[in-house]
Formats: sequence, C-alpha cells, structure tokens
Amino acid sequence: MKKRILVAPLNWGLGHSTRCIPIIKALINNDFTPIIASDGAALALLRKEFPNLSSIQLPSYNITYAKNGKLFKLKLLKDSPKLINAIKKEKKAISKILDQNDIAGIISDNRLGVHNKKIPSVFITHQLNVLSGSTSWLSTKMHQKFIKKFDVCWVPDIEGEPNLSGKLGHTSSFDIPIKYIGPLSRFTFKHCEIKNNLMVLISGPEPQRTLLEDKLMLELKNYPGKIVFVKGLMENKQTVEIKGHMSIYNFMTSELLEKTINESALIISRSGYTTIMDLAKLNKKAFFIPTPGQFEQEYLAKRLTEMSLVPSCTQDNFTLKKLHDVPAYEGLKAFDFETDYNNLFSLF
Repeated sequence: MKKRILVAPLNWGLGHSTRCIPIIKALINNDFTPIIASDGAALALLRKEFPNLSSIQLPSYNITYAKNGKLFKLKLLKDSPKLINAIKKEKKAISKILDQNDIAGIISDNRLGVHNKKIPSVFITHQLNVLSGSTSWLSTKMHQKFIKKFDVCWVPDIEGEPNLSGKLGHTSSFDIPIKYIGPLSRFTFKHCEIKNNLMVLISGPEPQRTLLEDKLMLELKNYPGKIVFVKGLMENKQTVEIKGHMSIYNFMTSELLEKTINESALIISRSGYTTIMDLAKLNKKAFFIPTPGQFEQEYLAKRLTEMSLVPSCTQDNFTLKKLHDVPAYEGLKAFDFETDYNNLFSLF
C-alpha cells in the first residue's frame, strides 16, 4: 500500500496552495498518495487541480488585512488571539485525522499547528526571518519557535547567491535541519507568440485584493494594448467578461494560467514570493505592487527593484505612466536547479 502524506498549505492568498502543486505531483510520481488539507480558497483551488485526491477541511485562520496599510501590524496583533486559537484547533484536528487515517508524514506550508510527534513533519517557508519593522526580531523569534516543532524545514530557494528570497530565507543559525529545495513553481516555460500586452494577476486577503482590483481597473482603462485581468477569486465556476480591450477572469486553473502568462509580455502583480518564483520560472518582465503594510512583500519588491530586475511602487502611487519604467529592467530569470525529491521524501 502506498504511503499517504498529508499536504497542508495555509489559506492566505493563493501562493501557499499553488506552490504545493509541484510537491503534490512529485509525491504522486514517487509512489506516495497525497491527502490535501486546508480551508477556503486554498482548498478550493487544490480540489480543482486534483479532483481525484482525498481532501480534508482544516480550521480557518480567518486572516484579513487592514484597509490602511499603516495599520497592518496593529491588525495582525489584534487578531493574534484568534490566530493562536486557530492553531490550537488545527493541532486537535491533526490528532483526530491521524487517529482516523493511516498517514506516514506531514508537509505543512506555513500552517503552524499541522505537525505531530508520531510521524515525520515538514514545514515549508521562505521566511526564516519574518520582517515586521522595528519588531522583526520578535516576529522572527516567534516564528522560529513554531518551526522548531517540526523535524525539518524546507526553504523554496537556493542557498547561495543569487537567490530570490534574500534575507527572508537565509539565516546564519537555526536549531533544526534546513533544506534548500530550489524555487517551486507549477509552471513550465514555453516559447510562445505574445498575444497579450499586459496581464494582471491579483490574489491575497481582503480588503486589499479588492482595493488593488479597483485601482487597476481605473488606471488601466486607457491602456492602449490587450489586457488579461485575473482577479484571483476562487469561485465554483470560471467566468470571463470582455470589456473593450480587457478580458476579465475570476480565476484560472494552472494549465490556462501557465499558457496565458507565457503568452503575455508584461505581468502586473503583488510581490508575493510564490508569484516571484512563478514569474522567474517563466522568464517574465513584471511590475510589482506590494500589499500595503506587508513588510515581506515590500522588502521583496524593493530588493528586486534595486537589483534592476523588476520596477515597483506603492499601491497609492501606481499610475499608467509607471509602466514606462519597465524597459529599463532586466526581468526575472529561472535558476538552473533540479529538486532532489527522492532525497526529500526519504524522510517518510
């Protein structure tokens, strides 16, 4: 009988679930049976991608962002009791799942309570250091305390230079084994005819997802080229609305998304780490608008702009004219890295 591995991504935007797609495929290819465990849009997405796999609903973290980016940290602090409670519920749910199912291992992508001493437990994160402004030392210490409850930490980046995560994914000392598994992407680069001048990719917690959607809809109405706009709303049925030069999708499954990104000259998106990994894999030019107040996205956007790879600006400051900066930047490029899944899965 094939060993069953629980794969549990955090439901915070779509990035954690989408970067688990190559891991789920690798588990299947290496003769394991993945079981998906998550909630909300993350669970809905993976159920669409893998309709034949078993899936389990976990307690929700119910994370939302402040409307004002300056209040981001305060909002998270205010929500922390709710977050701790969700982690406790998650741990109870995992104990029950293990009692009722024969599971050989756990792979948690940023779900802090999804581990158990009875079986090998892996934590996936690109944040060994968690940026939170003046409290970065505290948020890092707290995050690392949670990670230490796992057997190993997989970082989706490369250990040396150049790398994608910078100081987020690299630290001089850590108490549990770290394995750099290379950038994770569900996509494959293909040489395609460019059919879209611009593609917009949005996801992430509300209300900031909607605020960016409204901002870009307004700014891009006078854009002269062809636009594909993907809202990142995981609904039961895919919808497409045509407005002049713009095709608006509520969501795209992986196959269509890969094809459309490959066929697009420029991508506007958040500077979420999974998006960066995907666009690097597909060798894309991009423009980044980090989520207001989210230190990690602001750091990544600033770093890539300083490296002359991708221009960026704040959400409030974005205008159509900002896209004139794009030709001066190199764009993102794929790393020549082969993930050794045989070695990674030997833990189970």
